[in-house]
Amino acid sequence: MLESIVSSGELGANLGESMISLWNSTGFAQSSWQDYVMLLISFVLFYLAIGRGFEPLLLVPIAFGMMLANIPGAHEILYAEPVVKYVETAEGSGLFHTEVVSTGGLFYYLSKGVEWVIFPPLIFLGIGAMTDFGPLIANPKSLIMGAGAQLGIFVALFGGYFIFGLLGENASLAASVAIIGGADGPTAIYVTTKLGEAANLGAISIAAYSYMALIPAIQPPIMKLLTTKKERQIRMKQLRTVSKKEKIIFPIVVVVLCGLILPDALPLLGMLMLGNLLKESGVTGRLADTASNGLCNVITILLGTCVGFKAVSDTFLQPLTLGIIGLGLAAFMFGTVGGVLIAKFMNPFLKEKINPLIGSAGVSAVPMAARVSQRMGQKEVPDNYLLMHAMGPNVAGVIGSAVAAGILIALFG
Repeated sequence: MLESIVSSGELGANLGESMISLWNSTGFAQSSWQDYVMLLISFVLFYLAIGRGFEPLLLVPIAFGMMLANIPGAHEILYAEPVVKYVETAEGSGLFHTEVVSTGGLFYYLSKGVEWVIFPPLIFLGIGAMTDFGPLIANPKSLIMGAGAQLGIFVALFGGYFIFGLLGENASLAASVAIIGGADGPTAIYVTTKLGEAANLGAISIAAYSYMALIPAIQPPIMKLLTTKKERQIRMKQLRTVSKKEKIIFPIVVVVLCGLILPDALPLLGMLMLGNLLKESGVTGRLADTASNGLCNVITILLGTCVGFKAVSDTFLQPLTLGIIGLGLAAFMFGTVGGVLIAKFMNPFLKEKINPLIGSAGVSAVPMAARVSQRMGQKEVPDNYLLMHAMGPNVAGVIGSAVAAGILIALFG
C-alpha cells in the first residue's frame, strides 16, 4: 500500500503542501520592510533604555511591546478578538446564551486598561503616594511657575490646530499632541484616549516618554540661553518646615477646589491626591506602600507594554507621525521656556529672588526635571542646592498637567 502511495506521488504532494503551509505560517513569509523598520526602532529604544539609562522603567516595556506587535504575524495572534456564538437555551424558548468559541489574544484583554483609561489614573495614584508636596506648600509661588510651564501645551495646541488642519485632521489630534508639553506620559495617554485618537496613541505616547527620557539633553541649552550667569548663581533660602496638618489638608482642598471648577480633571487629579493622602495621613502606610511600589510597578509594566503594542507599522510609519514628533518636541521646549520666563518675570516684584533655573522643573517630569535644575545650578556655584526649591515647581507641574488635561477634554472631548 505504501509503495503504491509513493509511486503515485501522493505522499510527495502532501509533503510539499505541508512544507508550503509551514512556510506561509512563519513571520518571514508574512513580513514587509515596514515590520523590520519598526523592529529597528524598538531596538533603538532598548539601547536608549538599557545602554544609556534613559528612563528604563518606561522605555523597556514600551520597546518590548513594540517589538511584539511588529513581529510579522504576531499581532493577529496576540490581539485576536474573542469569538462567541449565541445558543438558544431551549428549543423554541426564545432565550439565548453565549458560548465562547475561541478566547481573545493576551493583548486584546490587557489593552482594555488603556482603551478604557484605567491604567493612567492608577499610575497617578502611585505618583501621589511617592510625592512630597511639602516644597510646594512651603513656597506657593511654585504654583505660578508650574502653571507657566504649561505654556508649551497651549503653544502646540494652536500650532497643531493649523498644521494638522492642513493635513485634514481635527482639533482633537492637536490637543492630544499638545499635552506632550506637560512631560507626563500617563496624562498624554489619558487625553489621547479620551479624545478618540487611539490610532495615534503609539506615536504620541512614545514621543512623550522619549522626550521625558531626554530631559537632561533637551532642557540645559534652553535654560542657559534664557538666563544670565548672575541669575544662575542666585542662592535661595532654605524652605520652611511644613506641618503634617498642612500636608493632610492640601490634597483634600485641591480636590474640592479643582473638582468644583474643572470636574474633567478629577480622574487624574483625584487619584493623584488620593495617593498623596494615603502617604501623608500616617494611618494608611500599607496602602501607600502598595500604591507606590507593587501596584505602580505592575501598572507601569502593563501600561508601557500595551502602549508599545499600539505602535504598529500601519499607523506609525506615516507622514503624520513626523508631525506628531516634531510638534511634541516644540511643546516640550516651550514648556521649559514658559517655566524659566515666569520665574524671571516674577523676580522684579520679589524681595527674595528666585533662581530661574528652578522654573524649568515645572514641566512635571518628577524628579528628573528638578535634578536638571540642581545640576545646572551647581555648575555655576558648586555648593548651591536648588533641588528642594525645584521640587516645588516640579510637583506643581504634575497638578498643572492634570488640570490642562481636564481643560483639553472639556474643550474637545
